[in-house]
Amino acid sequence: MALKAVSIWGCYKPPPQLGVGVSNSHSTLIGNLRYDYDKCRKWECCCLGVLAQRATTAVEDEGPSVPPLVDSSGAADGVHQNESKGFHKDLNLLPKPLTAIDISSYPRDGSKVRVAYQGLPGAYSEDAALKAYPKCETVPCDNFEAAFKAVELWLVNKTVLPIENSVGGSVHRNYDLLLRHRLHIVGEVQLRVNHCLLGLPGVRKEELRAVVSHPQAFAQCETTLSDLGAVKIAARDTAAAAQTVASNCARDTGAIASSRAAEVYGLDILAERIQDDDENITRFLVLAREPIIPGTDRPHKTSIVFSLEEGPGVLFKALAVFAMRDINLSKIESRPLKQRSLRVVDHLNEGSATYFDYLFYIDIEASMAEPRAQYALGQLQEFARFLRVLGCYPMDTVL
Repeated sequence: MALKAVSIWGCYKPPPQLGVGVSNSHSTLIGNLRYDYDKCRKWECCCLGVLAQRATTAVEDEGPSVPPLVDSSGAADGVHQNESKGFHKDLNLLPKPLTAIDISSYPRDGSKVRVAYQGLPGAYSEDAALKAYPKCETVPCDNFEAAFKAVELWLVNKTVLPIENSVGGSVHRNYDLLLRHRLHIVGEVQLRVNHCLLGLPGVRKEELRAVVSHPQAFAQCETTLSDLGAVKIAARDTAAAAQTVASNCARDTGAIASSRAAEVYGLDILAERIQDDDENITRFLVLAREPIIPGTDRPHKTSIVFSLEEGPGVLFKALAVFAMRDINLSKIESRPLKQRSLRVVDHLNEGSATYFDYLFYIDIEASMAEPRAQYALGQLQEFARFLRVLGCYPMDTVL
């Protein structure tokens, strides 16, 4: 059951602005901050409520940037049919990815949680879904947009999507889609990436002349690929690379993918943990149609997104509402605001100098069940041009 959001009301008189401007005296700045801190404490004593989520205009869509899947048969000679025992798997029996316009209904008997993910069976996202829900039924989707829509159309219960990687950085496409769709973050998954070199059964690593995988996997395994001296062939994801090797039966072509992909497509693991950085971790978000009731029995995160009016020190002022209450920020990400991406610095400037307006995505280590988090967001709401709570959810502390 979802919490009903209500506006914050109370006998609140706006406190003076935080001391964020340029001051000739350091002590004056500290004095202003202390004064604001005391005023804020008085305000907190006279009102308590749950932050209302504000509506937002949908973020303009972007076309996914996906490298084309290349047939490995053109990059390696000597395609042979493999006859090893146990390799004969019918690839046609694997689940077919959903598309964004697929509205066909799946049976919903309530016996399982159905979790969508982007990619083919054997993708790292499927590993993340199974870590979050070990007995779930996983549903592959053609792209991130289709995974969002699968939840909205009630085809699945939840979706698990990558949001950042410790080596590759943030997945900006999914940050934008969080605003375009009205799903709620209900959990997170921290998954340690184990890149494996896969090949047809009986093939030795020295026989490989080409390797298929996603460009990010190539970038994370440069040392191994350099030693191997193989031609790199781009695929749309690691699971698709494993499927390509299995379907083409090219003995001199390998793939970089997960150990689960080797199991799904009947391939041998020729080498494990071939990534350059052993601490290669991807963080995934679990999204659902309804938010969960936040608690305080375990560590929680709250993810928000907001934009600010232009002015000196406004970002400092926004972040200060958390610092004054000892709330740690574990993540901050900025994205250009697409509806008004550029603004003229000075209308009298003949050069018409412009700059970006931004949305700020922040993860705070606090639960919305805690008064300090409610007070912090209530104060932020006073001067934020736009504010939305994306979700409050338990932290994943197990790798």
